[in-house]
Amino acid sequence: MSDLSSSTITIDAPLADVQGALFALGQYPTWSSAIKSSEVVESDHQGRATKVKMTIDAGMMKDRVILDYDWSKAPGQLSFSLDDADLLTGMDGSYSIKAIDEDTTQVTYELGVSLSMPIPAMMRQKAEKATIDQALAQLKAALEA
Repeated sequence: MSDLSSSTITIDAPLADVQGALFALGQYPTWSSAIKSSEVVESDHQGRATKVKMTIDAGMMKDRVILDYDWSKAPGQLSFSLDDADLLTGMDGSYSIKAIDEDTTQVTYELGVSLSMPIPAMMRQKAEKATIDQALAQLKAALEA
């Protein structure tokens, strides 16, 4: 797996609102234009999604993926890894969420992908960064609306 690309954003919304949006994995298409569909396939005994099937169209990264979600560091962090995909051979990432104050939350999104086709590292990292920045901007816009 490649090194992870990351970005951090400050959102003018309470921690609980940000966690609510990020933890509702089946609702990602409502705020992320890169995620065309999201279906929870498996959940844990607490009702949290542990396996999610998504259709992603993030410019250079277009694929149908199944992601495994790890809640062991929640509510401060939600991480995921690739279970299966059509084109990607690896995809790891996480959202780290922390309150700055009662009305402001900081989110750091880390993402690393591996592709089945040879792509120069610089192009892959640029695509990862663009995907991260777009997702964070759209999350912020949805929560501050």
